[in-house]
Parts: sequence; C-alpha cells; structure tokens
Amino acid sequence: MRICIAGADCFIGIPLVKAFANTGNDIVAVVRDGKVDNSLFDSSHNVEIIPLDFKKYEKLGDIVGSVDCLIILTWIGTRGEARQNKNLQRENYEKISKAIKSVIANGCKKVLTAGSQAEYGLFHGIIKEDTPCNPNTEYGKYKLKLFNDMSEYCTKHDVSYKEPRFFSLYGPGDYSGTLIMSSLQKMKLNQDCDFTESIQMWDYLYVDDAVDAVVGIALTNCQDGVYNIGSGDRRQLKCYIEELKTIVGSKSKLNFGSIPYGESGIVSIEPDISKLKKEIGWRPNHTFKEGILAIFNSK
Repeated sequence: MRICIAGADCFIGIPLVKAFANTGNDIVAVVRDGKVDNSLFDSSHNVEIIPLDFKKYEKLGDIVGSVDCLIILTWIGTRGEARQNKNLQRENYEKISKAIKSVIANGCKKVLTAGSQAEYGLFHGIIKEDTPCNPNTEYGKYKLKLFNDMSEYCTKHDVSYKEPRFFSLYGPGDYSGTLIMSSLQKMKLNQDCDFTESIQMWDYLYVDDAVDAVVGIALTNCQDGVYNIGSGDRRQLKCYIEELKTIVGSKSKLNFGSIPYGESGIVSIEPDISKLKKEIGWRPNHTFKEGILAIFNSK
C-alpha cells in the first residue's frame, strides 16, 4: 500500500510517518519546501520525502503520483489571530480541496483530512460526532466547509473519506506556547504560573495515542465520516495543571484566576470517543503522567 502524508513534518506528522512506515507500507512524506531532512523519519527505507511549497498543492496528485491513501495534515494559520484571518483560511480550503481532487484524479480511493475541535465551536457538555457544528472562528468554519464539501465529492467519486477530529494533543515536539509546554518550562524553574480559573472541562491526549488512532482509521475497513480523537479522561483543566505540578515536583505557585477568560467565554473540551473505540477497537495507551514523563525523556 502506498500512503501519502502531506504536512508530514508537523507535530503529529513526524510520529505518524514513523508509525505507518513500521506497518511495512510505502510512505510518501510531503514536507515544507526546503525542509528535506532524512533524520526526521529515522531515514526509513520505505519513506520517500518530497518537499513542496503550499502554493503548488493543487498539483499534489501529479507530483506524488498514484497512491492508495492520502492523509492531509497541512493547514496554515492554526493559532492566534491567524485563526480569524478569513483570506488565509479560505486559501487553505481552496488549496487543500484542489490537492485532494488532484490525488483522487490519479486513482486514490481513500482520503483522511485532519479535523479540529474548532469545527464544533463553543459547546458545553459531551461532544459527539453528530453534535451540531457552530464554529466561531474562520479556521473552524473553513475546516468544516472542507469536510462537508469533500464528503460530497468523495461520495460522488466512490472514494472513502474520513476525518479524525483532534481535540487537545500534547507530547514531545509540541509548540512551545501551549499551556502544557509553557507551564512545564516555568514549573521546572519553580516560577509562578498564571492561569484562568481553569474550571472548564478538558481532555488531553498524548500524541502517540492520536497517531495510533489515525493509523487504525486509515488501515481498518471502518465507517466513513468524523472520528473524535480524545483520551476520554475528562476533568477540569485545573486538575490537569495541578497534576502537572505534582509530576514535575515543582514549587511553583499556581495563580488560578489571574488571567481573564477571552471574549468568547469559557471553552470546554469533552469529546465522546465511543465511535472510535467501537469501529477500530482503539484505546489510549498512555496516562497523562506517562505522556508528561515522555516529554521529559525526549529532551
């Protein structure tokens, strides 16, 4: 089986390429132009690396050739103010839509795109795959538009289409500005840490468990559609932060409530993952503590 992973040099992409390579399949890893680094994927013999500028994604099918499965992780502007940049988010939608169509035109029969919790918007309570989506960012709106439009397109062309919808991942190599990564740095130095009240419900999933879920979705004859990707360990964010301090053995003072919630209010993350468990028999293999210790051991 020949599998194309676009955006392969991102946080989840690097371990995902390694995991698929270990299944014995041939992998085409599409990375940012100018970033050809064989060490990214441990120089696996069955991994072909193709650098590609995002502006040329509409020709992805012609560039990578015939593949059995396409997994697109690429998306520009996933953090901060860029999430509300309508032009940027529309460009993501347009480029990736064309990329998918070009790969399908070259014979691909299975497509996975990386979805986001942002597609649901603000929601309090358990989120299932059929929970109505009401995205409140341009990022979420165009992610959802991509899913809806590609679902229709793939159905018309007899192509299997699935969207792993990620909630809150963490692990080695994550962006330094996330709550976990930035708090870890401060806690190791016993510095004071400022937070919101952190009373919202949250669900953290270790990146390798998310990778296992994507591999299972791609290689299993499971239903098409959305798959919520979370740990099932739903608790107040404050509890996660307090456990983080305990794991580190830090003397940091945790200043809950010192940062106000944003204009959009309290955002809770409580994914229902029963569909994922039922369809592919998946279970997370790492506790929160094990995941945090893995970050330490990776440095």
